[in-house]
Amino acid sequence: RGVMTIDTEHFCDDLRTSPVPSLGIILVTGATGYVGGRLVPELIARGYRVRVLVRARSDDDAERWPGAEVAVGDVADRAAMRIAMRGVCAAYYLIHSLLLGTGKFEAAERINARNFRLAAEETGVKRIIYLGGLGDVRTRLSPHLRSRMCVAEELQSDSTVATTVLRAAIII
Repeated sequence: RGVMTIDTEHFCDDLRTSPVPSLGIILVTGATGYVGGRLVPELIARGYRVRVLVRARSDDDAERWPGAEVAVGDVADRAAMRIAMRGVCAAYYLIHSLLLGTGKFEAAERINARNFRLAAEETGVKRIIYLGGLGDVRTRLSPHLRSRMCVAEELQSDSTVATTVLRAAIII
């Protein structure tokens, strides 16, 4: 786990939208990943209050995410999710469980997504934003892409929380 340095230049300074930091806290899961690691500094640069969810606290947290709150928890633990989501307006779900290996990650991802959705409902989160993957559901999908689709379904399943599902190709 190396420390991410934050550039003073941001990728999206020319957006045609205006930030609305008064919305409240934004929770970002997967902040140590490629997308999350770039999203957090962008949100902070726009004046949002950001809370990052990590499984374990690190001495590098303050340097990695200057200006962000750090919550410790795991999406497998719904009670920890309720604590992490207190006061949160929007929550980014940018995590996956591929490291568990074939045969284990699909079940874990469904349970994790359900815990996340239920905790969001219980704490009054207004929106979940999920980054999934592309794939034609009418064809045979790889276990990874099938799991991405199942996570999206679980996050949206009878939810009282508005959920935005973004589907991206492989990010390199």
